[in-house]
Amino acid sequence: MLNLRRFFPAAAATVFSALAFVSQSIQAREAPTADPAPASTATQRLPSGVKSVTSVEGVQEYVLANGLRVLLVPDQSKPTTTVNMTYLVGSRHESYGETGMAHLLEHMLFKGTLTTRNALGEFSRRGLRANGSTSQDRTNYFASFAANPDTLQWYLGWQADAMINSTILRSDLDTEMTVVRNEMESGENNPFRILLQKMLAAAYQWHNYGKSTIGARSDVENVDIEQLRAFYRRYYQPDNAVLIVAGQFDPQTTLTGIARDFGRIPRPERVLPPLYTVEPVQDGERTVTLRRTGGTPLVAALYHVPQAASPESVAAEALTVVMGDTPSGRLYHNLVSEGKASSIFAFSLDQHDPGTVMFGAQLEAAMDQSEALWALIDTVETTVQTPVTQEELDRARAKLLIDWEQTYSDPQRVGVALSEAIAAGDWRLFFLRRDRIRDLKLPEVQRVAEQWLVRSNRTEGRYIPTEQPQRAPASTPVDLQAVFKDYKGDPDFQQVEAFDPTPANIDARTDLRTLELSNGQISLALLPKATRGARVQARLQLAFGDVESLKGQRLVADTVAELLDRGTPELSRQQIQDRFDQLNAEVGFDGSGTNVGVAITTTRENLPEVVSLVLQILRNANFPEEQVTEYRRNLLTGLRAAMTDPTQIAARTLARHDNPWPKDDVRYVPSFDESLKDVESIQRDPLVAFHGWFYGAGRIHFTAVGDFDADAVQKALVAGVEGWQQAPAWQRIPSPYRDVKPARFVNETPDKANAFYIARLPLPLQDDDPDFVALYLANSLLGQSETSRLWTRIREKEGLSYDVRSMLTASSFEKSGDWTMYAIYAPENRERLETALREELARVVKEGFTEEEVREGVDALLNQRRLTRAQDGALANAWLGYLDTGRTFAWSAKIDEQLAALTTDQVNAIVRKYLKPDQFTASLAGDFAKKR
Repeated sequence: MLNLRRFFPAAAATVFSALAFVSQSIQAREAPTADPAPASTATQRLPSGVKSVTSVEGVQEYVLANGLRVLLVPDQSKPTTTVNMTYLVGSRHESYGETGMAHLLEHMLFKGTLTTRNALGEFSRRGLRANGSTSQDRTNYFASFAANPDTLQWYLGWQADAMINSTILRSDLDTEMTVVRNEMESGENNPFRILLQKMLAAAYQWHNYGKSTIGARSDVENVDIEQLRAFYRRYYQPDNAVLIVAGQFDPQTTLTGIARDFGRIPRPERVLPPLYTVEPVQDGERTVTLRRTGGTPLVAALYHVPQAASPESVAAEALTVVMGDTPSGRLYHNLVSEGKASSIFAFSLDQHDPGTVMFGAQLEAAMDQSEALWALIDTVETTVQTPVTQEELDRARAKLLIDWEQTYSDPQRVGVALSEAIAAGDWRLFFLRRDRIRDLKLPEVQRVAEQWLVRSNRTEGRYIPTEQPQRAPASTPVDLQAVFKDYKGDPDFQQVEAFDPTPANIDARTDLRTLELSNGQISLALLPKATRGARVQARLQLAFGDVESLKGQRLVADTVAELLDRGTPELSRQQIQDRFDQLNAEVGFDGSGTNVGVAITTTRENLPEVVSLVLQILRNANFPEEQVTEYRRNLLTGLRAAMTDPTQIAARTLARHDNPWPKDDVRYVPSFDESLKDVESIQRDPLVAFHGWFYGAGRIHFTAVGDFDADAVQKALVAGVEGWQQAPAWQRIPSPYRDVKPARFVNETPDKANAFYIARLPLPLQDDDPDFVALYLANSLLGQSETSRLWTRIREKEGLSYDVRSMLTASSFEKSGDWTMYAIYAPENRERLETALREELARVVKEGFTEEEVREGVDALLNQRRLTRAQDGALANAWLGYLDTGRTFAWSAKIDEQLAALTTDQVNAIVRKYLKPDQFTASLAGDFAKKR
């Protein structure tokens, strides 16, 4: 699946997050052909009633007698298992008065069955990371967990039970209604989300793609419980579902369990109602204008395109890269570089039926929206005069294939990607899309641009009558049987070794080295292991300076880290990005204060060259003037948007209360007005000076986990730092415990449908204190899991918040930590929310946690820790931290042992020692003054 984030600059983060309106995973993808008699099943004993269907590149499809389709995707390289249950029902299947019903059912299924009440709580107890999502074409339930046959068997059993035995009780619906309404209102705070919703509604006159997945408030709030149950019984059946199991598991045992649990469900007698609505070809420009408080200006243009199964779909997607990439895209050059917009974006909604592509721009308040919109439209619709070039197509192809490979190499992501392909028509579309991208030709891209990116097919911010309208061609059906005839997939596919993620094995497999060079040290933690696609995760960190040397440099230090990859004397920003794409790499630079870090994902053969290029950038970054100007403009745009956002306002208010440092200290938290003033003053010369003084060798850490050549990587590191100046001596910036006087802050945010609550209690706590592990568990029981006290009371019982959590932090270097709680809620529920929080904190202090809570909490945390240690990126990050502290994964094993040894009395005693409800400082933001 396409990684949309790479097409959204930082200032447009609100735009990206708003795309959740369409679904958890926006882009459905494409696929390939099948082997009617796969060799992998020749020696496999199929359970009774199970038939083998086809196999592509390690994905084996089966079908049960009741119609349930099963995809098994074994991957022994990571000891995790991911299960996806996809029901082919979404908002596209809803009738009049039923809008939002598919999404509402997603919530209701977690309420449980007669034998399993509160499914989310059960997931948490067993260490599962589970959730669901609803799109126009499907509803998806997914869970990931540390590979364990018993956990897999239990979860499959729950899915079978939930398929036909979910209770769908009126009492549960009444409780969940506030939560769904809260989720609905959270979307109302995002201008882009509402703009996209209304543009889709204007673009689709008849098809349900024009309706929001979350539904009309009136339909959701007045839903008939019997009508909801009938919808459930109609669509939640085996012949309308596809079950996917990916990761580490035993295929024979798993298939036998699936046949046992699901095979007993009879094939339904009902016939699903046919969907025959076809959206007619758009016959003229359509206009949407949205006026709301807060946010920053946006302009956009949306066009109908063929469905995901169409061969033309990948050409349309490539066009979103050609137009919307930063900094190579045409929109970037014609709008951002010309000062007409602060950032641009582009994406496609690839779906079962003909979908859409959208191009847009985010503006500063003073920019001319009409000028920006017409510049955008002119850029998109003039491919006849300025055809797509081979260079543009090659760049788009590289980006799309990198994203596909990243998805395919991850057992958790590939399951979700197959779900999206299923929703688009066939799971093999996932593979076929890759093949089509590889084979995409320039004439095809140009033809799609000229046929579909035309004004009569456009929905934008105004209406203009046209005497001679130009029509887009009608979409034609796709014969998937013909498409997949004789398809075999990639012949180079092969499975990889299993890896045991126990702390002892991680330590045993990791090579810890320290390289003593003339200009400093390089500390390495190298964990080579086989991975699918020969991928590797690496992290590099430089450290320099101290509190005194960094006085007055807070924003400069942050900005330098953000702009490192914007150019060097030898390479432009575009050339740097193109080189990373050619090396099949995703590289991110970040940093603040005394540290700058680089996150790298690439392949075995490319890691040494990627490391060399990263060090070249770190040493030679030159901060081009136009990039500094663009960055300053983006920061200002983002800051002005944050100044009306309840979450940002509440969080910053709390951070400033707990911040005693002077303004020139790197730990100081500025106000919004101070931040605006600081950002407006960003200039190139101080950035160049800071980089020239602080960046250098001396203290460098490097970690890598995955498939790589350790000696080749070491050689690249040594060569890359040879002759580099030595950076000013590093000293960790302390953050000592502060006894903060408790306070309560209330901020008004007019015309915002949602409110935010956050509270914090400072703690004199270090992570090696004897009390730490007990508090670690107590925090999970209080508000981190789906069985926690806060979640059960505020989310499940009273339905006051879509998300309520607590978090515990503790330094590894000094006795300094905090306990934090937060909740998203409707402003009118503020008093009820705060009452519930106070009561639950008081109950924990007075009564403590039960034996059952402690036992189940320990098991859940241990499972979650095992799952985390199975992620290559998490291991690379963990080793980076351990290089700082001098620890190894023996420390992780010690935490596991201490968790397992905890008693209920110990936990409750420690909670009473540290949890002081009256010492929390609370910060609230919302439209509390509005009468509802």
